[in-house]
Amino acid sequence: MTSTQAECVDVVIVGAGLSGVGAAHHVREAFPDGSHVVLESRERIGGTWDLFRYPGVRCDSDMQSLSYRFRPWSSSDSIVSGADIREYIEQTAVEDGTDARIRFGHKVIRADYATETATWTVVALRGHTAVEFTCRFLYLCTGYYDYDRGHTPDLPGSAEFTGPVVHPQQWPDDLDHTGKRVVVIGSGATAITLVPALAETAAHVVMLQRSPTYVMAFPRRDTLDEKLGRVIGPRRAAGLTRWKNIAIDTALYHSCRRWPTYMRSVIRKENASQLPDDFDIDRHFTPRYDPWDQRMCLAPDGDIFAALSDGRASIVTDKIDQITSEGVALASGEHLDADIIVTATGLQMLAFGAIDIAVDGAAVSPSETLTYKGMMLSGVPNLLFTIGYTNASWTLKADLVGEHFRRMVAHMDARGFDQFVPVRPEGMAEEPLLDCEANYILRSIDTFPRAGTKSPWQLGMSYFHDIVALRYARLGDPAMRFARSARASGRTGSVPS
Repeated sequence: MTSTQAECVDVVIVGAGLSGVGAAHHVREAFPDGSHVVLESRERIGGTWDLFRYPGVRCDSDMQSLSYRFRPWSSSDSIVSGADIREYIEQTAVEDGTDARIRFGHKVIRADYATETATWTVVALRGHTAVEFTCRFLYLCTGYYDYDRGHTPDLPGSAEFTGPVVHPQQWPDDLDHTGKRVVVIGSGATAITLVPALAETAAHVVMLQRSPTYVMAFPRRDTLDEKLGRVIGPRRAAGLTRWKNIAIDTALYHSCRRWPTYMRSVIRKENASQLPDDFDIDRHFTPRYDPWDQRMCLAPDGDIFAALSDGRASIVTDKIDQITSEGVALASGEHLDADIIVTATGLQMLAFGAIDIAVDGAAVSPSETLTYKGMMLSGVPNLLFTIGYTNASWTLKADLVGEHFRRMVAHMDARGFDQFVPVRPEGMAEEPLLDCEANYILRSIDTFPRAGTKSPWQLGMSYFHDIVALRYARLGDPAMRFARSARASGRTGSVPS
């Protein structure tokens, strides 16, 4: 391994996906005369929306609220393809000039902070070459799952299957499912997306689930947005539609949490209206948990219900006994014949892209830190990260993190500070970072930072609360210490903010 001379910038952003491109916009606003780079391990903009290329890939969030606040979505299409989302991210980067600041093929492996100089040294691999950057602030937009591998449970006998076994995260470009019998193992958003998409040309698709998930239909196109656009213009209509969708999502979430029994019945009735009279809804679409204990799945225009209703697809709720040479043998004794098996069995979570983080030579274990305002780590100076909402569009939180960072920088520059660090209060009790019972979260949440039991040490899931806390609330906080480094002031130590 060889190395190169360090490049000095104000901010290093890690990741050129939805969060990273948005972060670059806010960083440029914070440092109009400064410099920043975006380090991306892949060779294209898009992150998640470049990685996932399985049939029908899309987002469960509407584009009006998934789009950036500073660049609203201009179409009335609400649920769009992953390719459309990636194109939107790329166009944003080009219009902002962010594309010129992205260093592709740079996988960040280490970040070390020096308190004396208030600088991060970031090491990335470009092939076999170690490339170094120094910066004032490190902004992690790595998402929260492993880009290299998804979660695939041990399936006894899978080596005996004569056809391909595919995980959606590594979907082969040359896989032809036309006229084939396909079994999709899983019940989450990926399976709900894949089944109707595959059913368009497959001989038949079976969704095999161990237990059901809540699914609700959602229109692909926002007709109200179209009507408003003709009256008040597309841009104003986009703003109103965005707030309308945020309000609906928020109301649905809080209704499910407050009146779970009633909302169960509402969802069941909605499902029944789109399925045959003899369909076993209680078995296949009524989970044991309450609505929004796990993330709700959306079916654009009820596509999965249509595929089940017309016989192009079917659903089986059972446990797998073993994989055979011809398909899947179930615990009930039934056998599902298959030419292709798709393991839509979930994601593998990974904290901060597995970057080794250290402060003054001491390694930082994320699981031993608390999150501050859902965007910083206790005891780690000049670092922020983006983790979006699990009950609303990811970008809503990402934009607020960027806005709050701009306020932090302005506050520090006006007072001569060059460091911030959240300080964990004594006796603060801990809880998991994400209050969600999804299996992919439960499998790895112990490797992530912890949350406290009181504000501001929690990863909030209320957009309206975060608007106040991150966009408008005063920055003064006993838990946040601002300081001048030895380089800036000729001495060390905290300075009251």
